[in-house]
Amino acid sequence: MGWERKIEEKTGKVIFIDHNNKTTTYIDPRLAFAVEEVPTSVSEIRQRFDGSSTALQILHGRALSGKLAIVTGSNVGIGYETAKSLAFHGCTVIMANRNEKSTEEAIAKIAQERPNAGRLLHFRPLDLCSLASCERFAKMIKVQFPHIDYLILNAGVMGMPHTLTEDGLEITFQVNHLSHFHLTLLLSDFLDHTSRVVVLSSESHRFANLKLEGLSEHHLSVSDAKYSSMMAYNNSKLCNVLFARELGKRWQNRGISVFACHPGNLVSTNISRHWWLFRLFFAIVRPFTKSLQQAASTSIFCAVAPELTGLTGIYFNNCFFCEPSQLSQNDQMSEKVWEISEKMIERILQK
Repeated sequence: MGWERKIEEKTGKVIFIDHNNKTTTYIDPRLAFAVEEVPTSVSEIRQRFDGSSTALQILHGRALSGKLAIVTGSNVGIGYETAKSLAFHGCTVIMANRNEKSTEEAIAKIAQERPNAGRLLHFRPLDLCSLASCERFAKMIKVQFPHIDYLILNAGVMGMPHTLTEDGLEITFQVNHLSHFHLTLLLSDFLDHTSRVVVLSSESHRFANLKLEGLSEHHLSVSDAKYSSMMAYNNSKLCNVLFARELGKRWQNRGISVFACHPGNLVSTNISRHWWLFRLFFAIVRPFTKSLQQAASTSIFCAVAPELTGLTGIYFNNCFFCEPSQLSQNDQMSEKVWEISEKMIERILQK
């Protein structure tokens, strides 16, 4: 078939070279002929992976050459492992981050391990504290790329002191929900029936205190007097699940799959960096929690698993379906949060 098997000099790893198309891959091209049957209903889907699975195990045997992924918050932590794993399998990855230096260091680190993967990783500036930055990012992507295969909304903050963004909103709400909401809608035209949107939420969404009755933007972006850092996080994670549910409904006729997922409990990332008590707690439980590779597995599964074709609006934990909280399954609640989010964005951008 025009392929040659060789040993890469720098790494000693087996590589496959397509002399006709001048491409190189670590994936055995013979695996491309393996066919997986897509189940016809949710009840037919069997659990192939679990909480101990890693992102690279889920991607084993998959060649993602020609695919494009956008991963927010991908210079460190779970997002870094997500971007690295996709690039290892031939996917071009846009690392949508605020910190250029940190992102370039992350790319260099991956390139040391696998030079070909390093060449597939690209930094593009995105500051989720700014809706205007989301707009600039979307315009940049639209000029440079024709299609998005995987939009992975990974970035998030937790344990922040009450802080207002440049848009005048509470930072946890804007970074974790509103800016991702806005960014997704801005990129809508570059997604189709082959695309997937993955929203990283958390089991913390079950402890949110939002109520449908009388819900307003002041309950989502709270004032300093009513602020609790942990509750702000819980509420933002509920917004993530509600967003995925509502977006899945609204885009169902387009065939775009939208999923929310929980990466793992108290995974050791820099999300705990804003308060010493969180850092201490995360350090204590670290031996009992998932590794970063394991934490990245569920979002990778949602992005690439063939058995999820045709499904949408589902919440996942440990690489399988999981029933979210009752409130997050309330259609009126998801519609209300969507409506408030749209109005907030419109008001801010009209200033």
